[in-house]
Amino acid sequence: MTEKFNAIVAEEQDGTVKGRLKQISLSELPEEDVLVEVSYSTINYKDGLAVTGTRPICQKPPMVCGIDLAGTVLESKDDRFKAGDRVLVNGYGLSERHWGGYSRYAKVRPEFLVPIPDAFLPEEAMAIGTAGYTSMLCVQALTDHGITPEGGPVLVTGASGGVGTIAVMLLANLGFEVVAATGRTAENETFLKDLGATDVLDRDSLAGDPAPLDKERWAGVVDCVGGNVLANSIAQTRYEGLVAACGLAGGVAIPTTVMPFILRGVTLRGIDSVQASMQRRQRAWTALAELIDKHKLREDYRVEPLTRVPELAEAILRGEIRGRVVIDVNE
Repeated sequence: MTEKFNAIVAEEQDGTVKGRLKQISLSELPEEDVLVEVSYSTINYKDGLAVTGTRPICQKPPMVCGIDLAGTVLESKDDRFKAGDRVLVNGYGLSERHWGGYSRYAKVRPEFLVPIPDAFLPEEAMAIGTAGYTSMLCVQALTDHGITPEGGPVLVTGASGGVGTIAVMLLANLGFEVVAATGRTAENETFLKDLGATDVLDRDSLAGDPAPLDKERWAGVVDCVGGNVLANSIAQTRYEGLVAACGLAGGVAIPTTVMPFILRGVTLRGIDSVQASMQRRQRAWTALAELIDKHKLREDYRVEPLTRVPELAEAILRGEIRGRVVIDVNE
C-alpha cells in the first residue's frame, strides 16, 4: 500500500511540538507486529494538550497523535491476532511514546490490543474510549471497596465531560443515587438527569477554599477535576468512603489535610488508565458491555471528521465539549 492518507502528526512548529493535519504513507509508520486499519478514534483532554502543544505530551516527534483507536487487524505477526479481528487500544503511551490513532492505519504492539466486545460496534467502542474505560475503573474501585447503593449518594465531579458522563450512566445503571457536579449547570442539568443523575450541583459549590473536614455527604466520589474540587470532595466524604481520582483539569495540587484520612478512614484511590494491566482492562470492558445503555450512549456522543481535530483540541481545553466526541479517521 503506497497511497497517502490523512493523519494528525505532532511535529515541532515554532519551538513547540503540536499536531497538524498532513498526509503520510504506510512506510512512515513504526515497525510493530500488528497492522490495524483504524476506523475511529476519540478526542480526550489529553489529546487536546498533545495536539495544541499546551503540554509536552508527544515525547518522540514526529508521531501520530491520538490516545485511542478502534479498527480491524489487516496483518499480524503475532499468533494472538489475525486478519479480520476487531480490536481497540486505550492508553499504553499512544501519542506519548508510541504512535497513536489519528490515522487511517496504525502499527501496534500486540500486547496493547483488546478485542472489541461483541456488544459494541467500533464507533460505540470509541464513544466509550479511554474516558468510559477510565470511568469503569473508577466505578469498580468504588464497588471493590464495598460501596453499595444502600450506602448513600455518589458524587461525580466534572460530570458533563467524557469521563463524568459515562460515570453517571454506569453508576445509575448499578442503582446508585448519583449527584453530578458541573460548571455548566443550566445548560447540562436536563442532559445529566437523562443519563441517570438524581441531582445536579454547580461546580462552584465545590471550588472554594476547602475546610479540613466538612459535613459528611458522599459514600463515594468519582473526581475528574482535581484541585479544590477534589479537596472539598474528600472533606465531604463519609466514614470509610472512597474517592477515585482520575482528572487534573482543575489543578494538580490537593489543598487538604490528613484529617479525612485518619479521622474518617477515607481512601483516596488514584486511577491510572494508561498502564493498567490487561486483566483490569478486560474486566472493565466486559463490565462496560454489560452495563452501558446504548440508547443513552448514543445521546452522549457525536461523530466528527479527522480534519476537525485541531479545532476540537482547542475546544476541549476551553471546556466547551459536552460528553464524548468520536473521530472518524477516514473523513
